This record gives sequence, structure tokens and C-alpha cells, in this order.
Amino acid sequence: MSSDWYEQRRKDEDAKAARELAAKAAAAQLAREEERKSREEQRAVKLQTRKDKAQRRRDRASKRQRDLAPGSVYRRGTLALVGFSITASLPAQIIHFVSIHWMLFPIGPALEGSAWILAAGVAYADEKRLALWVRWVLRALSMSAASYAALINYQYGQGLVSHGLTAGQTQTAAMGLAAVTLGGPLFFEVRQWVLTLTAAVGNARHRLEKKARARHEKARREEFKEVTDRAKALLLAAPYGALSKEEAFTRAWWDIQGAPPGVTADVIADRLQAEADVAAVLAEAERTPERLAVEFLLADLFGSEVGVPGKPSKGAPQGRTALGGKGNGPVLRSSDEDALKPLAEADLAKVRKLADALGGPDRLSARNVREAVGCRNAYALRLRDAVQSEQQ
Repeated sequence: MSSDWYEQRRKDEDAKAARELAAKAAAAQLAREEERKSREEQRAVKLQTRKDKAQRRRDRASKRQRDLAPGSVYRRGTLALVGFSITASLPAQIIHFVSIHWMLFPIGPALEGSAWILAAGVAYADEKRLALWVRWVLRALSMSAASYAALINYQYGQGLVSHGLTAGQTQTAAMGLAAVTLGGPLFFEVRQWVLTLTAAVGNARHRLEKKARARHEKARREEFKEVTDRAKALLLAAPYGALSKEEAFTRAWWDIQGAPPGVTADVIADRLQAEADVAAVLAEAERTPERLAVEFLLADLFGSEVGVPGKPSKGAPQGRTALGGKGNGPVLRSSDEDALKPLAEADLAKVRKLADALGGPDRLSARNVREAVGCRNAYALRLRDAVQSEQQ
């Protein structure tokens, strides 16, 4: 066999070994990846299990807190007393009537049940806020049935002397049976009073809030009649429920005043005037000897009274104005307009003269340029940079 054959065979074996090695590496990588996913899933399951346990603990703690709240204890305790009352009084009535005749068995449950059904009717009437006379009639009927049942049980207790009890024991039994028979509905009625009074406290707060809201709406109508009329028109024009009262009032204020609620043209003018006054005070407070020297120099150079203390700029408008900076007068353009405004040649000339007077463009600042030209800060910065770039 030729050497080429052996060489080809060796290459094939090497390729096969490389493929087997690559397959083993891929299988190992896949196994590691599956193991990693399995560990992540286990960690996720454990984490979720811990979260579920923590949530259950929180739920149990919250339930215990609700159950042990004074209101819950009172309501449930009263119902427990009611159950004990029924358990104690009903058998005595059944035995009493059955001892007379077995066919009288239903009288005991009917008599005891009528007291409780009427007491429940009182609770239902309170819930539905029926007329007071309806509630009191139901209360009277409930207590009448309970009183008659208590009398029957009292007589039954007195009759226990025939069972070998002493007179004192029968008297105690009779009083106890009468007390629990009458006390059960009475406890339930007191519970209902407490719940009704508690609800009345919440209703009182609601009524106070409702009265305060009514006073606010009345004052709003009296103070802003034109706006409220417009708001009413918007509510009527919109589909029912599509626009709330507050939304309508806000839109109406924009329509009438052209500003957010509570803001008018006079308010804006007053604020701008106040800002101008504050700016003037701050400018006066910032006057230093060096600055005064520059101001007097500018006055000599330009033949004006720019920045001279105590002398307002010529032609400056009086009254309510929006001052753009601390220069001679108001600038009525916004900062965005200053950023786009072309640099006027007259302004550049003033800044060049200022640079010469100060001893070079490197001594220029936004403040002295602004004072010399009477412009906003953004425009002054552009003028300063332009003059400095010319001198370089």
C-alpha cells in the first residue's frame, strides 16, 4: 500500500476522533446545562415555597388580628352568649309544655323562636334604615315574647321542688332560667344598638363631608359664576357620565381665563411684577466698586445712563412688565427666541467697545455684556463668544 493511503487513513481516524471528542464535549455541555437548569428550577421552587409560607403566616397573623379586634370579640362573644341562652332556656320550655301534654311540644320552640325572629327583624330594619316606629314595634314584640318565655321558665324552675330540691335551690333555678331566657334577646338587642351607633358615627362623618362639599360648591358658584355656568354647559353638552364636575370646571376655567384653575391675567401680571421687583433688588445688592466703575465707564463711552445707580434706563416701560434680565429694560422674548435670534451688528459693536475698555475680550463676561447691551443671558453669552472668537 502506498504512503498516500496510510496518510488518508490517518487523517480519517483523526477526523473521527475529533468528531467523537466534539460529540462528547457537546454531550457534557448539554448535561451541565440541564443540571444548571435543574438547580435553578429547584431554587425557584424553594424560593416560591418560602414565599408561600411567609404569605400564609402573614394571612394567619392578619386573621388573628381581625379576630382579636375588640369589635370582632364583642360581636362573636354576644352570639356565643345567645347560643348558651338558647341552650339553657329552650329545654326547660319544652319540658314544661310536654309535661302538660305531649302535643304541646311545638309551643316551646315557637315561643323562644318568636323572640329571636323578632330580634333579627330589628337588625334587618336597622340595616335597611326603616322608620323608627317599625323598629320599636319589633323591639316591643321581641321583648314581650322573651318576657313570656322567661315567665314560663320561672314557673318551671319553681316546680323543681318536686324533684327533691330545696326552696332556695328552686328559687335559684327559677331566677337563672328566667334570666337567661330574657337576657339572650336583651344581649342581642344591646349588640344591635352598639352596631347601629357605630354605623351612625360613620354616617355623621359622611354627612359632615357632604355639607362641606355643598358649601364649597355654593361658594364656587358665587365667586366664579361665569366659569360655573360654562362648566354646566360642558356637562350638558357631553354624554351623561363622560365628564366629571371637576374636569368640566377645569376646562371651563381654561375657556374663560385661559390659564389653569386659580390663575388669571391679573395674577400672572402681579407675579411678573414681583419677579421684576426682586430682580431689581438683587441687582442693587450686587453692585460692587468694580462693577460701578464699569457702569460709569460704559456711560461715558456710550453717552447713556446704562446701569448708573438711581437712574432708570431711558425709554424703559413702566408698570407691569416681564423683565428678561438685569439690564436696562424688559426683554419680551423668551430664552428660546434669544437662542435663535441673529446677532445684531450694533450689539457686536457695543461689545467690541466694551472689550477695548476693559483691556481685552478675555475680560468679557455674560454679566457685563448683558448690562452693556440690555439683553437676556443667553444672547449675552453668544455676543461674548462671538467677540472673543474674532480676537483670537
